[in-house]
Amino acid sequence: MNLSRLDLNLVPALRALLEERNVTRAGQRVGLSQPAMSAALARLRRHFGDDLLTRVGNGYELTPLGTVLRDSSSTACDLLERVFSSQAVFDPATETREFTLLASDYGAAVFGTALTRMLHQDAPGVRVTFQQSSPAVVESTAATLSTVDGLLLPHGIIDGFPAVELFEDRWVCIVAENNPQVGEQLTLDDLATLPWAVYQRPYDAPAARQLSMLGISPRVEVSVQTFQLLPYMVEGTGRVAMIQERLATRMAGTAAVRVLPCPFQAVPVREAMWWHPLHTQDAAHSWLREAVARTGAEVGDHAAAARP
Repeated sequence: MNLSRLDLNLVPALRALLEERNVTRAGQRVGLSQPAMSAALARLRRHFGDDLLTRVGNGYELTPLGTVLRDSSSTACDLLERVFSSQAVFDPATETREFTLLASDYGAAVFGTALTRMLHQDAPGVRVTFQQSSPAVVESTAATLSTVDGLLLPHGIIDGFPAVELFEDRWVCIVAENNPQVGEQLTLDDLATLPWAVYQRPYDAPAARQLSMLGISPRVEVSVQTFQLLPYMVEGTGRVAMIQERLATRMAGTAAVRVLPCPFQAVPVREAMWWHPLHTQDAAHSWLREAVARTGAEVGDHAAAARP
């Protein structure tokens, strides 16, 4: 396909039509009159050889192709916006820019707080939006990374993309303060017999996969979508959970739990920020990567100094 022959104005029109499923509302969204949007829909139907929208009663429904194109058109619009917002020079003290980072609650709490403090001081016009990562990170990494500025994720989950190294962490176990079944140390038998509270998305917790290699199948009683909920799911119960040491330290005193070493050599957490190569030459993104690397080093140094 020759892209030079395509009218790129049809891309936002396609997205609006498929998301709104209404010609009038879609036109209002992109600043086109109803006749102009109807003409755009006619051109899109000719291009794809498909109705895209079919009338059902008083409304419209997407055709199977329209359903496929709804998500890809959204990705294409986000990508085009990022391409045409690239800059040759970026001055953090005076520029205004919003960066979007995908992260788990752990990444936002441990690293994001330090990064935003630095931005508050050095780049007052810069905004950062943290969004919860999803399974699409693994299923369609390139498409996901093309629509955001970075992804905070440990090594061992994705590869093949550039990354900024941030800091290292280690896994610890938590049990209730008043759990009579656990002594001063946990054993592998404890992990095999105690009920578990777990983070729901195993791709963010590769250390948990080691349990199966040790012949342990956790008996899961509770699963949650944030690491910060785990101490509360353990408090006052006989459960056990695995959590990152830095997060456990930050949450000390918020839940009545004990933090204990894992009774096996858990693979450490090597947190990094991954990005799509299309951002590599953008001045604003280059500055972001430098700021992220500097902040990651400070987070690592601070934790090392605090550790006995």
